Amino acid sequence: MAQLLKGAPVAAALSAELANRSDALKAQGVTPTLAILRVGERPDDISYETGAVKRCEKTGIAVKKVLLPAGSTSEELLKAVRQINGDPAVHGCLMLRPLPDADAEWAACCMLSPEKDVDGVTPSALGTVFTGRGAGYPPCTAQACMEILSYYGIPLDGKRAVVIGRSLVVGRPVSMLLQRRNATVTMCHSRTADLPAVCREADVLIAAAGQAGMVDASYVRSGQVVIDVGIHVNEAGKLCGDAAFDAVEPVVEAITPVPGGVGAVTTAVLAKHVVEAAERCL
Repeated sequence: MAQLLKGAPVAAALSAELANRSDALKAQGVTPTLAILRVGERPDDISYETGAVKRCEKTGIAVKKVLLPAGSTSEELLKAVRQINGDPAVHGCLMLRPLPDADAEWAACCMLSPEKDVDGVTPSALGTVFTGRGAGYPPCTAQACMEILSYYGIPLDGKRAVVIGRSLVVGRPVSMLLQRRNATVTMCHSRTADLPAVCREADVLIAAAGQAGMVDASYVRSGQVVIDVGIHVNEAGKLCGDAAFDAVEPVVEAITPVPGGVGAVTTAVLAKHVVEAAERCL
């Protein structure tokens, strides 16, 4: 039976540390503050927003909601971003995506101040991920993968890591973060030849393909650690990941569950970035 790399203890440890750091900031007259920018009423956006607000409450972070109707123009969106940029009381901004207008979304990402980009959406923040220098922070989900590996003491130095997925949200940034920890990284995608064989070579496998149950027993071997980033609803109406858990868990050494794995850590990472942004303001 594989070790379950549960996200709850990771998030709890982060939250306890962040609450102390928030108290220290408040003692110096600074209340770490997150602005949440949401366009429309998408249920998944509202769900993530609710989780983020709860995490902020636990860690002493104030929240300012900036809510726009679904039919908002790009000018209205950019005006909201400019106001967030110009508000000295706001240290970080979470812009819930995807937005209805892809072009407006990109414009907003480019306009957001990198210093307040706590979810790695600006070009500058993504540049920081690749270079290790500059303002901004890695995307929260990518960083959550690293927090889990660190908390459970999974060694990465000199290890082989395989990442399935090349998105700017997880695949590419987590590949860079793994390299910073001295892992040798292979980034795979839908056109990778003999993908199962490549995945079996990994010591650490990050499944971020966005396809439910894609990673089955043919993708894994004994001794591996699997970080499952996927979140889907299966035919039975239950949450599941990119890995076929019942097939993969008996084979590997350790695996994150879905739900209760990476997703449980993401909002804690968001809070961490907000606190760090507030600390930088001092």
